[in-house]
Amino acid sequence: MARIPAGVGPKAPQVVVLFGATGDLSKRKLLPGLFHLVTGGFIPECRIVGTSLDAMDADGFRAIAKEAVQSSRHGGSRWESRWADFAETLDYVAQPEGAGALREAVERAVKLFDREARLVHYMSVPPNAALKGVRMLGEADLAKGSRIIMEKPFGTDLESAVSLNAQLHKVFDEDQIFRIDHFLGKEPAQNILAFRFANGLFEPIWNRNFIDHVQIDVPETLDLGNRIGFYEQTGAFRDMVVTHLFQILAFMAMEPPTSLAPGPISEEKNKVFRSMMTLDPAEAVRGQYIGYSKEKGVDPESDTETFIALKCRIDNWRWAGVPFYLRTGKRMAEGQRIISIAFREPPKSMFPEDSGISSQGPDHLTFDLADEAKVSLSFYGKKPGPGMRLNKQSLQFAMHETGLGGDVLEAYERLILDAMRGDHTLFCTAEGIERLWEVSARLLESPHPVRIYAPGSWGPQSIYQLVAPHAWRLPFERAWRDPNTVGA
Repeated sequence: MARIPAGVGPKAPQVVVLFGATGDLSKRKLLPGLFHLVTGGFIPECRIVGTSLDAMDADGFRAIAKEAVQSSRHGGSRWESRWADFAETLDYVAQPEGAGALREAVERAVKLFDREARLVHYMSVPPNAALKGVRMLGEADLAKGSRIIMEKPFGTDLESAVSLNAQLHKVFDEDQIFRIDHFLGKEPAQNILAFRFANGLFEPIWNRNFIDHVQIDVPETLDLGNRIGFYEQTGAFRDMVVTHLFQILAFMAMEPPTSLAPGPISEEKNKVFRSMMTLDPAEAVRGQYIGYSKEKGVDPESDTETFIALKCRIDNWRWAGVPFYLRTGKRMAEGQRIISIAFREPPKSMFPEDSGISSQGPDHLTFDLADEAKVSLSFYGKKPGPGMRLNKQSLQFAMHETGLGGDVLEAYERLILDAMRGDHTLFCTAEGIERLWEVSARLLESPHPVRIYAPGSWGPQSIYQLVAPHAWRLPFERAWRDPNTVGA
């Protein structure tokens, strides 16, 4: 179990109103995450009121939650001894019972505390259903002084994003709204800020004078499963790029904030978004894996992309002329979450032609955003022996080698805690989201046709023209080190 630093949890008791309480995200992440936070001492005083369209009582909801916890990573040897305490925190109201019934359940939960409690509403439902929930909270008079966590997508274009924000603001002020992007809650994503701004070795070279190009690569081996209906209306760009990849790009490209506080960090991220140039459809490759059009629920003539690769440009002093290449897709060769920074190469005239210099590409700094939290710096070094023969070497770091891996909270757990504390640092703002849809308008209005690609590949062949004269970083030329084999 993670050690609990002082001040990491909320100071007041918390009542969580969980919309979509019986849905997939709730079962996979939210209920197990809340179980860990509550029973692990991160939220010492907490009650959870679940609500959804399903007709059931509190015992039925507890049975769903128990199965969810048992099948999660927290369902280890000790979960049963902690279950009874967590079960007591759970209540349930079927949404069709109306705003009055929801208010009564919340009031029952609040009365169990001997001091004032804070309300956190989690909208684990699609935007249309979320807006119905928002109106329900307004009718129940549960919005004032509370906080609300919104799941993506935050609109599907500029017009819908503006409309969504306007309707939210009828009930909640902007400082009450927490638009969640679980990529930003991952420990490795936050480590980018520490790596950049805490180390004199790297911040001075974090600009166009030393960096040649950047890749943000999130290929997935998974198919779409039960998300086909959602995906047909969104596609890879809306689902992954406008939210996850652009948010990671902002961490990578932002200027140093005046402090590591929500306001300054949000402002620097939004400056990056303001500096982004409008995306060019000619600099994007849309793909669709072979067989997608035959999936149940898919239009046989569907032009929905299951893959997207594109080039982004940031028109400011630090990044002028440095291309950012983004790629993500389903049914691909490997599942990865990588930021790869390619450094400019020095003059090579002093090395013999047969030395091997440049034969394996430029030096790279690579962040692995998977839960293992890895960082690798590749460079050329001399091969032992006579002559001047060079080969790629690497310095590597992995969180599990520090013995602190148990301190890592899952992304949703970290972000729920932050919302309870009122910390907006790792959440998206209305301004930022609307600006991202604005720069995406041309790509959405005039997309090039999808190109097919084979499942288990790296995408359509035209992606190599997109990145030329560079090369895609995946698959890696060097594997991550296995510490168990070092010195063997």
